[in-house]
Amino acid sequence: MNLLFLMTPKANCAYLYDDFSLRQAIERMETSGYSALPIITRTGEYCGTLNEGDLLWAVKNICGLDLKDTENHSIMKITHRRDNEPVSVMADMQTLLMKAADQNFVPVIDDKGDFIGIVTRRAIMRYWLDKFMAQQVTV
Repeated sequence: MNLLFLMTPKANCAYLYDDFSLRQAIERMETSGYSALPIITRTGEYCGTLNEGDLLWAVKNICGLDLKDTENHSIMKITHRRDNEPVSVMADMQTLLMKAADQNFVPVIDDKGDFIGIVTRRAIMRYWLDKFMAQQVTV
């Protein structure tokens, strides 16, 4: 199974740029409705993941709960509790499943390390459910 069939392409993904301020990240996360977003450089290289908890602790510990001050701090200067590990576009299904067991989404990178999309845990589960249901019909 080629993971490209499960992948949401970059053009359809919400993501953050590594030069965003905390305020920009908060706004993007709010409008996207997601609790974690990939971070990429302006040239497309995958940098990591930022989640709501990272933002909350940064606003509290760095900005002293002053939302105005969030404009003055870069998302790359704050502690990221955990970055979603990416997989290569050539990764096999076992590797993808192992990553998805611990991450809501798995970033996909090309051979240059550029972000090309994500595979969500939901997409993987739907794929396997459809496969299972198809086998049940034939039994």
